[in-house]
Amino acid sequence: MPMIRKYRHMITILLAAIGVGIMAYYDYCDTTCSYLKGDIFGIDLKWVGSAFMVAVIIFAALKQTAFVRMLLAAGLGVEVHLYAFQVQNDVYCPFCLAFSVMLILSFMINYEVPSAWRENRRRMWLYFLGEVNVPMLKIKRFPLLLMSVLGYLAILLTFTGSVTPAYGQDSSRMIPSLGKGPFEVILFADYLCPPCRRIDIKAEPLLKELLATGRVRITFVDVPFSAVTPMYAKYYLYSVNAGADDHGILHIRRVLFDAAQGRNIKMEEDLIRYLKEQKISWKAMNEKSIYPLLSAVIKEHKVDTTPTCIIKYSATDIKQYVGDDEVWDGLTKLKSHLATLKK
Repeated sequence: MPMIRKYRHMITILLAAIGVGIMAYYDYCDTTCSYLKGDIFGIDLKWVGSAFMVAVIIFAALKQTAFVRMLLAAGLGVEVHLYAFQVQNDVYCPFCLAFSVMLILSFMINYEVPSAWRENRRRMWLYFLGEVNVPMLKIKRFPLLLMSVLGYLAILLTFTGSVTPAYGQDSSRMIPSLGKGPFEVILFADYLCPPCRRIDIKAEPLLKELLATGRVRITFVDVPFSAVTPMYAKYYLYSVNAGADDHGILHIRRVLFDAAQGRNIKMEEDLIRYLKEQKISWKAMNEKSIYPLLSAVIKEHKVDTTPTCIIKYSATDIKQYVGDDEVWDGLTKLKSHLATLKK
């Protein structure tokens, strides 16, 4: 369409800028934090995607349509592999999917019917994504399908992805829990996850109410989405091992969340110093004996997003809630259900 051609570069810049914004929002992790992660040569895929869109913006601003189309075609090849990765692992990232929509729309905006189709219909398969001429490189009618293939091969050979967080090592010991009773609540969280901290603060009084009924057992499972989470998980276990009661454990988690997000503590010695300031006592133990059990619980419930809450009303009635709003809703429903039971 003539109108689209006229404003092609502006629309491309806008779509690419939205793509950068999506990746920035994903990095902040506002509503839930997902463990669908990947990198290229150790560089987080979010940053690679942002850099890719910045390159598209630069070439579009310079009105270098051929280079824009080559980049976008290569991006399509990359997305084929990333889509396959998500389908294979049955884990989907809404931010990644939204980013891919921006890329596909940008490609469509810049698409032109290749002249090769008018000359030789038998070559349509090679040019169905279009073609480009790059006079400065003395390239004529270069099929963009080849750029997509190159993009696919590049991501295939360099991409490292993971969907299931896991701790290390060894054997068997009980995962610490609060309270006891026929109803079980399992809360999955990461100390660097903002919505996890929100629900931790909001739900603490409600968790105390549930524990007071004498019918609920609560287990916290720290999901190692962030590189420093195992360190925080270790000191959570150490603090529990020091003999903290149920209310004390809830206080410890609040302090650890504050250390991770409020104080941005990354080093162990700094965390130890902060725990001492907060008068949190801890006793060292073999935490690696519990890590495999935490990993098993994470895998059993296929947790790839935090916060997640599993509420077991019975062996056959198990409900899962994802995101701080859903988790709160699930906990309040459990409270209401308990209120209907005879004492």
